[in-house]
Amino acid sequence: MWRRNCGSSAASPPPRVRFLALAALLSILSSFLVGAVLVVSPWTSLWESNWLLQPWPALRGLLLSPFTRGAVSGLGLVNVLVALSDLHGVLALGRKQG
Repeated sequence: MWRRNCGSSAASPPPRVRFLALAALLSILSSFLVGAVLVVSPWTSLWESNWLLQPWPALRGLLLSPFTRGAVSGLGLVNVLVALSDLHGVLALGRKQG
């Protein structure tokens, strides 16, 4: 029903399948990018020069501690790994179906 006969034998997937694939890839891309930013940003000068924390020196000291920086980087690494796992799942599903 959803196959088009355009002179080729390859069937085009329905628009809903293409939309879901695009949504999955955008979700994976955003998860990967957020993870990459969380891994790198605690170790940059941008993290240290956060002017929003100047009124709260105790909170600033906590956020500048190596423990907190490592925890944020760890969460970023988890985000990157989840994105790679999701990508592997999407690619495996694509190979399985097609």
